[in-house]
Amino acid sequence: MSDRYDPGAIRFHWIMAVLVILVGVLGLLHDSWPKGTQSFWINIHALVGLLVWVLLMARFWWRSTHRPPPLPPEAGELSRRLARPVHLLMYLLLLVIPILGIVTFVWHGRSFDFGLFRVDFGVPKNRAVFGPTEDVHGYLAYTLFTVAGLHALAALWHQFIRRDGVLSRMWP
Repeated sequence: MSDRYDPGAIRFHWIMAVLVILVGVLGLLHDSWPKGTQSFWINIHALVGLLVWVLLMARFWWRSTHRPPPLPPEAGELSRRLARPVHLLMYLLLLVIPILGIVTFVWHGRSFDFGLFRVDFGVPKNRAVFGPTEDVHGYLAYTLFTVAGLHALAALWHQFIRRDGVLSRMWP
């Protein structure tokens, strides 16, 4: 068994990392753009969030058919204990956050504009639904950013402090 992740897993990891950063930036900034463009940016945020969710489903399928390599022995006991729960938490957040975002988006009375076609669910705006889901969506997104940031810091710690090769397993 190789000590590196396979090329498919590496691609999923880095594409999703870039998309999560993009959707996060869009989520943080879309309210600060001029009113005339907010709907456009909110739609882009929603479409990228949908893409993250679809890629996550593909990543789950990939992961079910391609086992990840074990951590190197030099990684340490703390890394062994935390790696699985941290990854599971990130996967859970990546699964739930877009679903809450879709609920918020639809109950906000919006329709998905894919450019060539629109998907309108015909749901009237309902603050009683989208208010709480929007709040939870945001709080969970901040949780994801925190966990992903700690994940990135841990990878850098492994690379530059421990020098145990953990980061190089996922580096393209």
